[in-house]
Amino acid sequence: MKGRAAGREQAAAELGERRFDLLVIGGGIIGAGIAAQAARIGLAVALVDKGDFAGATSSSSSKLIHGGLRYLRLGDVRLVREAHHERRALTNVVAPHLVHRTPFLLPLYEHGPFRPAFVQSGILLYSALALSRLNWLVEPARARAMVPALETERLRSCALYADAWTNDARLCLANVRAAAEAGATVANYAEAAALEQASGRVVGARVAIDGADVVVQARAVINATGPWVDHVRRLEDASAGRSVRLSKGVHVLVPKDAAWSAALTVPQDDVRVTFAVPWYGMLLLGTTDTEYDDDPAAVRVDQREVDQVLAEARVAIGAELTAPDRVRATYAGLRVLPTGRGDSATARRETVLTVGPGGMVSVAGGKLTTYRRIALDALSCLRAELGIHRADRRPWPLPDAPPPDGISLPVEVPAAVRRHLIHLYGARAGAVLRPALDDPSLLEPLHPDGPDIAAQALHAVRSEWARTAEDVLVRRTTVFWRGLDGPEARERVARVSPPLEKLPAPPPPATGSAR
Repeated sequence: MKGRAAGREQAAAELGERRFDLLVIGGGIIGAGIAAQAARIGLAVALVDKGDFAGATSSSSSKLIHGGLRYLRLGDVRLVREAHHERRALTNVVAPHLVHRTPFLLPLYEHGPFRPAFVQSGILLYSALALSRLNWLVEPARARAMVPALETERLRSCALYADAWTNDARLCLANVRAAAEAGATVANYAEAAALEQASGRVVGARVAIDGADVVVQARAVINATGPWVDHVRRLEDASAGRSVRLSKGVHVLVPKDAAWSAALTVPQDDVRVTFAVPWYGMLLLGTTDTEYDDDPAAVRVDQREVDQVLAEARVAIGAELTAPDRVRATYAGLRVLPTGRGDSATARRETVLTVGPGGMVSVAGGKLTTYRRIALDALSCLRAELGIHRADRRPWPLPDAPPPDGISLPVEVPAAVRRHLIHLYGARAGAVLRPALDDPSLLEPLHPDGPDIAAQALHAVRSEWARTAEDVLVRRTTVFWRGLDGPEARERVARVSPPLEKLPAPPPPATGSAR
């Protein structure tokens, strides 16, 4: 079965017919990472998600692969060290096309919460853990050259360090593909509505897919549903208490006014920082960090949060760049944090691993950056049940990581489109373009102001499990993130992939655009 790219009907049939070693419920970055690791070591794996892959937290992050500078302030040196190790692995081995190193400036103002000497000592430690040489203070003039919109009034200096950015949804999809290519059966829009138990052990789940109920049998089950982790725990044990709490993070995208050669980390107080990150021709601003107690499916952006993000960005960026009428897109996501006292901003970003009375392993929390390590730790909980004698923790390339000798494309495209396709698809960029040899209209843009093309929409439906226009525009391409997902782009997607029009409308996304 290795290398199989099953169609949806085949996947639905396999869910009910195969006997799996492992069923993973939840197709975010953690669940996808677990499925990829498990399938790679030869386990028979099923991966299901009630929505789209990366449909919640894993497409609503700050898009950073980073050590977490502020975690040093909280005393979590271990987490920072682990995160830097994983950042290097992702950048150099696992997904070099999707994870890109970039410098960050941390401006130090006269009225700010930190003194230069204090920050410099922290940056020295952070850079030492990162094995980086970027650990000095930059004068305002040089900082302004790197970030043209930087507010320099009363600016003492800027600390300089390095981290990385990514496309979180594409990174998640790459892990889903890795699982599928290693033989896993994967299905989105497939809800685990109930758990199957025998002799007091969880041995699978009843999965609702395309209007039918399928019983999925498995030797072990992992619950990796993020904000819904306690909901699924209660399918195993109705009396299960609360194991996590949720924090809401809101981000805002505005057009970038000029070329930035660095991102900004903006101190808001002695613990919280926000970011301004160049991302697909935009500035990604945020994030907020507030307790959230409602239904995870109901998370939305409200105007007060947008105003807060813009106001906090103005600490370091000129007001003209952060005017409300410049907002092109907003989104909200939920962090999963350990239960405990204190506000969510000071909560430790630890992973919560629990084993229920029926043996189901539930995993939640942690950081996007350390998803590989979390996946391996979750699998280690099932070492005896699944006969995992020794887990290889060394990083390995995800499918389509670019070869060292470069990538050739079958069709000539503009340089900006070429760079864009190789970033999103790596070595698969040629396969994305190949249908355009017979249909040149697939080279047309999904929106004239962006580099995404019609061939990507076709590829999303044929090869990347896209089921709705939102799947294509938000999680397979960059159309939404550029503020371009209006009627024109949606109509173009529908023309390329007519089956999308026949699907029932999904729940409203926790995203929005303003034009």
